Amino acid sequence: MSCVHGRAALGGALLGAALVAGSMAAPALGPEKPMRMDPDPAFLAPGETRSFQISYTGRVKDIPEGTKTLRVWMPVPQDTPLQTIKGLEFFGEPRPRMTTEKVHGNLLAYYEVANPGREAEFSYSFTCSRKELITDFAKIGEEAEEKDPAAAFFLKDNQLTIVDDRIRKMAAEVVAGKRTTVEKARAIYEHVFEKMAYDKSGTGWGRGDTNFACDVGKGNCTDFHALFTSLCRAEGIASGFEIGLYPPYKRNSEEKLGGYHCWAWFRVPGRTWVPVDISEADRFPERKEYFFGSHTSNRVTLSVGRDLVLEPAQAGEPLNYLLNPHAEADGRKVATDKSWTLKDLD
Repeated sequence: MSCVHGRAALGGALLGAALVAGSMAAPALGPEKPMRMDPDPAFLAPGETRSFQISYTGRVKDIPEGTKTLRVWMPVPQDTPLQTIKGLEFFGEPRPRMTTEKVHGNLLAYYEVANPGREAEFSYSFTCSRKELITDFAKIGEEAEEKDPAAAFFLKDNQLTIVDDRIRKMAAEVVAGKRTTVEKARAIYEHVFEKMAYDKSGTGWGRGDTNFACDVGKGNCTDFHALFTSLCRAEGIASGFEIGLYPPYKRNSEEKLGGYHCWAWFRVPGRTWVPVDISEADRFPERKEYFFGSHTSNRVTLSVGRDLVLEPAQAGEPLNYLLNPHAEADGRKVATDKSWTLKDLD
């Protein structure tokens, strides 16, 4: 299957040969286990698998004239228990250096460009086989001693996804009378479903801001799941965030490809991570039951977590999340965007 080639527009740089990788897992991290929310296959029911070829292009625009060094970090998908990445190819010059963000193990393509032009473009392509995730709640049974270090990590606040007195009070009211982690998480899921509306009008949405979600009661996937995560954490339930690409539900669809999608997880102590997708439940209420404990196969995880420090570290503040490329011109952030194309393979 041929790949869709991107192009480089880095001053006078010419399109070079592709940098090719096989099935792509993150480089070794040493003794530290990355903080990720991977489900235990023992607690999953069978589901479908989707396969597609994707070409991802990141663009940097309006690079200040006279910039000496442009640095760019691109999120790159990697193998997880739910997705297998093959045929990863980078196009153009210069070639990236593959690095790994240290906390979550997010895979990055890092570029340094000397004396760039006013715009730059970077592309890669890959194939992804993604499994549908269906939690078999009957198999979870009793909670057990927690041995996953990520559970403690995902109880901590993020810069915008916070636990304060308002959230603690709300969480206590929402889970009143519930005993188990699954019962409490389900009550929180129902509360967010009832309180929030999928509405991207106005400003302030799309940052995964708990206070915005509480105050306004609308937003996109980041806002739904920020509120869910904060309420879970207030009740001592570990919860976190993933973001990536979201192909159409229908294969070979002619729909315009969306910008991104994100989803959340919660932890049943000593057992497994359980997925939720409340914003999709809001968009498709007839599937509300499904999206508590299940994720469709039309998604590709690009990165995990919030408040990210890249590798090598960016000059600016930690990133709220990573989906588009991050770029800095002589240490100052510059705007980026992305586009992607899709070809179904099954």
